[in-house]
Amino acid sequence: MPALPVTLLPDNASIDRDGRLSIAGCDALQLAGDFGTPVFVYDEDHVRARCREAVTAFGDGVAYATKAFLCTAMARLAHEEGMQLDVATGGELHVALTAGVPADRLVMHGNNKSQHELEMALEVGVGRIVVDSFDEMHRIELLVADGLPPPTVLVRVNPGIEAHTHEYLQTGAADSKFGFSLAGGAAGSAIDRASQSPAMELAGLHAHIGSQVFVVDSFIKAVKALAPLVRRAAAREFSIGGGLGVAYVAGESAPSIAEWAEAVKTACADAGIESRILAEPGRAIVASAAVTLYRVGTIKPIDGVRTYVSVDGGMSDNPRPVLYGSGYEAFLPRATNADRELGVRIVGKHCESGDVIVQDAAVPADLEVGDVLATPVTGAYGYSMGSNYNMVLRPPVVFAKDGEATLVIRRETFADLVDRDVSPPPGDD
Repeated sequence: MPALPVTLLPDNASIDRDGRLSIAGCDALQLAGDFGTPVFVYDEDHVRARCREAVTAFGDGVAYATKAFLCTAMARLAHEEGMQLDVATGGELHVALTAGVPADRLVMHGNNKSQHELEMALEVGVGRIVVDSFDEMHRIELLVADGLPPPTVLVRVNPGIEAHTHEYLQTGAADSKFGFSLAGGAAGSAIDRASQSPAMELAGLHAHIGSQVFVVDSFIKAVKALAPLVRRAAAREFSIGGGLGVAYVAGESAPSIAEWAEAVKTACADAGIESRILAEPGRAIVASAAVTLYRVGTIKPIDGVRTYVSVDGGMSDNPRPVLYGSGYEAFLPRATNADRELGVRIVGKHCESGDVIVQDAAVPADLEVGDVLATPVTGAYGYSMGSNYNMVLRPPVVFAKDGEATLVIRRETFADLVDRDVSPPPGDD
């Protein structure tokens, strides 16, 4: 297989004449040595550029979907670049507030917001709550009756659109846990209740058809399906949600944020929607900004079968291949532009046969134990969906910029693994 397509690397990646990779002026092998492996390395200016593209395309109502990747540094960065933040749990809300993001720049999501989460949101004054059920409306009404201020809300509508993506990533199909059904009439009833309730102010409608969507036609279909309801509600705001896909492997391509915005806004204009158009990109902001660096620990050829290459991470830092069968590329940062003639399966260190990072990878034939191996496009849904399975330590996260590497999340320690345990050790009275 040919060398890794450079289009899968962060914007500010560079390769020297020997094939050695640097990210934003930071040598990848040196980063692996300084911070250990596995480690997530983000090109900070790449992330900032995508934030600016989103703000230019949609205006300051565009929100970064924090579920893609969130820490206090990421929250501050998105806010500094003019984005709102979309949070879906009390935990995400807490991180955003801790980072200093003003509450009125937050959009609160979630299909099952608890009474406590809604209370948190109302107390701090989040900018928008995306209501997802009649039960949630009832909880809001109880909280407002108890003296909390009425929130501004968007009603999440399920448009019944099946986006071209993995079934687990579809959120706008008829059979979904999210939103009020358009076809069944629940969406209209929800709009009526929100507009008539003194406990909330209806700003408009929200839709989200899925994640890792490559075809803008899916978004256009959603706009056409929802247009009559948007007009009926006299919605000041209409959010198309997020879900724009990114290329993970050679041969894939995806629309840019600007192209996506143009298609959505044109569809809205054609459908007679005069509302302010909002959006919530996440993956498109951070995915291709990062690479994960691993170290090879074992190379195990099995005659007539395949060669397994085991690295020091796995499904605990990137569960997407296990969950969705997601594809990734692999390469050696010491020889980034080298041909990749050796077919291997890259696996992790977990006690699971399904612990696969790259099912059918190609790497240079001179791969050795101890090599640093990298997977690109790991900035979204890697760290955020990670775990401590097998009590593997969560990796650190580094932001690289202008030749400087800044640790923004430290590596977990063994002490962290037992820090929350409260049971006394065996034998204690």
